Amino acid sequence: MLQMIMFGIICGLLLGFVLQRGRFCVVGAYRDLILAKDGRMFLATFIVIAIQSIGVYALKDTGVIQFGNDGFPWLGTIVGGFIFGIGMVLAGGCATGTWYRAGEGMIGSWVALFGYMLGAAMTKYGVWKVAGDNLLSYRTSDTYIHETLNVSPWVLVIIVTLLVGLLVIREWRKPKLPIFKMKPKKTGLAHILFEKRWHPFVTALLVGLIAIMAWPLSAMTGRMFGLGITAPSANILTFLITGDDALIDWGTFLVLGIFLGAFIAAKGSGEFRWRLPDMKTLRNNAIGGVTMGFGASVAGGCTIGNGLVNSALFAWQGWIAIVFFLLGTWAATYFTIIRKQKQTAAASKAA
Repeated sequence: MLQMIMFGIICGLLLGFVLQRGRFCVVGAYRDLILAKDGRMFLATFIVIAIQSIGVYALKDTGVIQFGNDGFPWLGTIVGGFIFGIGMVLAGGCATGTWYRAGEGMIGSWVALFGYMLGAAMTKYGVWKVAGDNLLSYRTSDTYIHETLNVSPWVLVIIVTLLVGLLVIREWRKPKLPIFKMKPKKTGLAHILFEKRWHPFVTALLVGLIAIMAWPLSAMTGRMFGLGITAPSANILTFLITGDDALIDWGTFLVLGIFLGAFIAAKGSGEFRWRLPDMKTLRNNAIGGVTMGFGASVAGGCTIGNGLVNSALFAWQGWIAIVFFLLGTWAATYFTIIRKQKQTAAASKAA
């Protein structure tokens, strides 16, 4: 038990710290593609995938870890992925982003986080379990893309790594816009850790390394998977209600560590403060959180478990989930932001 607590908390602390300092949130990466026409953060998510794929397949080939083979729950991934994407926009952050923003003192993220835990628990253990299980029952026999293509997974690892590397080089070569730099108040390591602005690609590199480290640390406690947010979030709430300590595993301490790591980063950088949004935003946070919890449970994972981990394994579930996360995010972004902007612009012209 002590080993489980220690390894989970350490991994979570590192991840929460890096996520907060790097402002790494997947919903922002997806949304920026259409709102700001900025693909840097989206590319950063693929840096995480590429780095993690190298690490996890190296660990697998050396016998340190192993992967499951449960087929591809195609219907649940499609439906749940799209619903999760909508929920992210309403909640104002992805599952992991909600955890780390709660650590910054954002009350709206606390509301979204509770909704997320509730929605996931209701789908995994409660009144929505039948619907969730029914959607997850539609499966193909193949779990992995390389299994279907009958090639070595290293072929896909090399292809994705080369493509991501070329895109990173292309992005680095673009002319940089001048940015206003404030005079540093800290020096040395303190400046780097708590003050210096982190580049998305540097953050992605660190997240990828932490994602690799998560596998053996988790495996040492009997849990054979990497980073995961949805099941641990559901288990925390269910444990508090039922007292069933079988629900407590390495993943539970991982998500608690994310919260603590983000809190430490926010306090050290002076970014922690309690912030209460308006009632409309709180309502959307609550609805978005519950929606995310249902969607992630039905999809078999959130933008971390599916979008970064299963995709690094080249599981069909991970890559198809990314597509429908994107579609759900874009649909919600259009109706909640873009359409309102167009209506406001049209009204201004008419006036």
